[in-house]
Amino acid sequence: MADKKKKNLPPNAQEYQAFQQQREVKRPLLKNCLKAFLVGGFICLIGQLISTFYIYNFNFTEQTAGNPTSATLIFFTMLLTGFGVYDRIGQFGGAGSAVPVTGFGNAVISAAIEHKTEGFILGVGGNIFKLAGPVIVYGVFSAFIVALIKTIIIGWGGF
Repeated sequence: MADKKKKNLPPNAQEYQAFQQQREVKRPLLKNCLKAFLVGGFICLIGQLISTFYIYNFNFTEQTAGNPTSATLIFFTMLLTGFGVYDRIGQFGGAGSAVPVTGFGNAVISAAIEHKTEGFILGVGGNIFKLAGPVIVYGVFSAFIVALIKTIIIGWGGF
């Protein structure tokens, strides 16, 4: 299919594409995957340490420690994003820094910082959930559907 599109291009465009492919810098895929794995794993290790801290110091159970752990990770990510540190972590770790909870915090505060010059109401308030809004909407909707299915199954006497 891609070759068909190439043949439809004028000769100059085909030459340019061949030139572009020769000059294209090869990405170190294995190295990038390893960095993403290490950074994502380190973020998850920090989350596990925070969760253990809440369990042993504040009487949370394993089931209830998840919420304060997520909130703490989001808070620290927002602080690191505000100080410009999380951007460096993201540049180094790539997709590994996009662990759902920390990626959410980074998306929220990055939009707020970016639109700060437009004012607090229309700039920050209007754009703070520009990236994270769809995640929240689809997350809540998915949770509703799963809870509805679970309620129906339990109501029918299953599980």
